[in-house]
Amino acid sequence: MPTKAESIIKIKNFSNEIRKNILEMAFHAGANSSHFGGALSIVEIVSFLFSHKMKIKKDDPTWNDRDRFILSKGHACLAYYAALCEIGYIPKDKLKTFEKNDSDLLGHPVINRKLGIDFSNGSLGMGLSIGVGVALASKKNKKINDVYVILGDGECNEGSVWEAAMAAPNIGLTNLYAIIDKNNFQQTGTNKEIMSTENLVEKWKSFGWETNEVDGHDIEKIYDVFNQKNVSIKPKAIIANTIKGKGFSFSENNNDWHHAVLSKALYEKAKEELI
Repeated sequence: MPTKAESIIKIKNFSNEIRKNILEMAFHAGANSSHFGGALSIVEIVSFLFSHKMKIKKDDPTWNDRDRFILSKGHACLAYYAALCEIGYIPKDKLKTFEKNDSDLLGHPVINRKLGIDFSNGSLGMGLSIGVGVALASKKNKKINDVYVILGDGECNEGSVWEAAMAAPNIGLTNLYAIIDKNNFQQTGTNKEIMSTENLVEKWKSFGWETNEVDGHDIEKIYDVFNQKNVSIKPKAIIANTIKGKGFSFSENNNDWHHAVLSKALYEKAKEELI
């Protein structure tokens, strides 16, 4: 059993590799723009889940007793594909096919369980409802599976999110985690400009969730918040304060990188910053 310090080093290294993979996919997409910023904001969360927290088998992506992952903000799939590559489900050279003709790696996840993609996600607001159904099925089948759903804070403008959020505590889904990527932006501007969700911590608490807030890029704090002793029999919500475009000077907190083409010059600059 690795120590906390050993686990944190492993997760940090995994995060670095994910950022490298995201950079390569975005660049090799060529004229096809990618959702660069929103993928970078979830790197540490995704790394923690796939390299440490989730129950998976690296040699069997369809293992029946695996935990389930749902990327509700499906446009951030660069981070998802990057993680699946690092655990061995997607070959490294396949990443360069992102958004190419006949590729399995599209601009939003499309179900392909051989590659570890358990659920399709396109339209925002649907992932938590899927998560509720999957978590409920696990309970009914007496399976010990956890279900992890990553949502965007802008996605929380969708009413379907709150219908699912209200249902989960009412049916006792203690095996369900909702992680909200709070990077304070959505496609066309800041959340405050478009539709402010105000205090997400209080909102999720009021819907009956055990709710915590964390720096979404601080791996040690992420580790602690997920590993603290459960104090209730409620579903868990983690409000992760993040930076859109985290990791590269030109993209951090720059909403132009919600969906953009990565030039050769910026690709080279990003590689230098990674080093």
